[in-house]
Amino acid sequence: MNEAAATTGFSALQTQLKALKTRAEEMKTLLEQQQELLRRRGISLPANAIDRLWAIRSNIDRLSVSLVDTHMQLRQLRRLAETTALVNSAQETDQVLNEVMETVIQLTQAERGYIVLRNPETGELEFTVARGLSAEETAAGGRIVSWSVINMVAESGEPLLTVNAGADEQFSHSESIAGFSLLSILAVPLIARDEVIGVAYCDNRIMAGLFKENELSLLTSFGQQAAVAIENARLFEDIRAQLALIEEMQVRLSNIFASIGSGVITVNGENCVLVCNEAAELITGTTNAKACGMPLNAVLPQVTESFYDSVERVRHERMQHIWAERFEHLGRQRYWQVVASPLRGDDQVNHGVAIVIDDLTERKEQEEQRRLLGTFVPEALLENIGSISELDTSTAERTISAMFADVDGFTAFSAYLQPEDLMRIINRYLGAASEAINEHDGIVDQYLGDAIKALWNTQLNQQDDHAAQAVRAALAIMREVEALHEVVDEQHTLRFCIGIHTGHSVLGMVGGANRVEFAALGEAPDVGKFLQENAEPGEIIISAATYELVKDHVHAEAMPTRKPKAGFERINTIYRVLTRGAADNGAQGGQPTPAPSSLPTGQSLRDPDESGRGS
Repeated sequence: MNEAAATTGFSALQTQLKALKTRAEEMKTLLEQQQELLRRRGISLPANAIDRLWAIRSNIDRLSVSLVDTHMQLRQLRRLAETTALVNSAQETDQVLNEVMETVIQLTQAERGYIVLRNPETGELEFTVARGLSAEETAAGGRIVSWSVINMVAESGEPLLTVNAGADEQFSHSESIAGFSLLSILAVPLIARDEVIGVAYCDNRIMAGLFKENELSLLTSFGQQAAVAIENARLFEDIRAQLALIEEMQVRLSNIFASIGSGVITVNGENCVLVCNEAAELITGTTNAKACGMPLNAVLPQVTESFYDSVERVRHERMQHIWAERFEHLGRQRYWQVVASPLRGDDQVNHGVAIVIDDLTERKEQEEQRRLLGTFVPEALLENIGSISELDTSTAERTISAMFADVDGFTAFSAYLQPEDLMRIINRYLGAASEAINEHDGIVDQYLGDAIKALWNTQLNQQDDHAAQAVRAALAIMREVEALHEVVDEQHTLRFCIGIHTGHSVLGMVGGANRVEFAALGEAPDVGKFLQENAEPGEIIISAATYELVKDHVHAEAMPTRKPKAGFERINTIYRVLTRGAADNGAQGGQPTPAPSSLPTGQSLRDPDESGRGS
């Protein structure tokens, strides 16, 4: 039966009792009026009939009062029963406190009330919620609380009931009780897990003796359930806060997990995949959703058996293991660096293995490309290239300086040597020339048997002073050869014939589908080759175009072309760079005009071995 139906039934019963009382009163009055008349007629009423009728009326009064009390108790018990739902609710703490406060007022019919709770962190009692207070009193907060009563209940853990607080000696020194003119007071502890977490307080400033043992018993029982409800609400809030924190941490971990460049795969004790990040999806070719729950060897079928042996080693030894994994997949060599670590929980028990994979395939391929490129590109140039993909080998027309250096008399020299000896000797000379070219930022474009071709100011080594760099390299080759002559057998001494020209050329990749190489075609390499053919052993011949660019920094003499050739008729003047050997041989042209003491780059083009010509 709900509260509305119970109220209706109570009202009907109360009406009936009131009617009975009225009828009893009417009968008593009627008997009193007719008693003398009946006696005259010889009729006597039963003894004490009127007194008994009055007793019935009194009993009806008592029954009415009892009915009201019973109804009030039923309402209180019903409200008390409703707190069971409150205990099991997952509401916010503030909402639970408000409902508890409303129930306290309804159970006790108090004028006003409030609840104080113990702060879980500080342990101090704090004013939380109130009813029946004015706006000024609510704004006053803790100042309206009778702390003497609150502290007494909180410390003792026992409920308190007083019918006239003003006359109660135990509160004679309480300023709040005297100041607020408090009469009836009822306060019960809120106990959860055998600990007082707060106090529910209600009072009345008008009626003394408003609260009785019944209200005390009811509020005490309610306080026990209310404390559980409040504690549950706090726990629910803590749980929600922790769940929100966990969700936030999961999002952050997911973001961190996804942002890791390395592939990360975790497996459980049965080697089944638990999770893999986006980088691992790219490496394995399997999505995380599909990989989860699959055996590791199904996700990574292409790796070697030693991969799985290493994972098992980590599992049993409970130590991190690092290794390089190399295997072939889809016709391509793959290179992985793998770090596997045991997964441990708070109990330090292994729960699986975390595998971190760095796919180094592209890096290895670039290193190999760099190694091959280093055979004709100076190391200094390679160090300035951020990545192999930045190399510009597209076809372009540029002004470059080209050098041809050929070993004189190599054909006759090779006739009496064994092939392996011949190869060893020529490689020493070509190696010395290559080092000199690389030191001056040139590119060794081709090895042509006993000859070498080098380029400056290509797309791969752009330079403003390319003509000067080419001449410096030629002078360095001559010095390297002179130094080599000091350590080789006399019969193995050879000399280079060098030609240098600065002019236009088309540069790019040439070759077929299976093999290509970077090359220069056009005027610069063709004229450079022609000049090399006009050079004597140990000579450096440069064109007029090159001479114009370096004439302020080099000793050279003009001379006619020695070996005219079809297609090069326009070249009738060439320049021989004077080295120490040329001066000692009495080169024509006399003493050269002194040149400035330094180049724009801070390095002289003259051979440092030229005594008196470097100033």
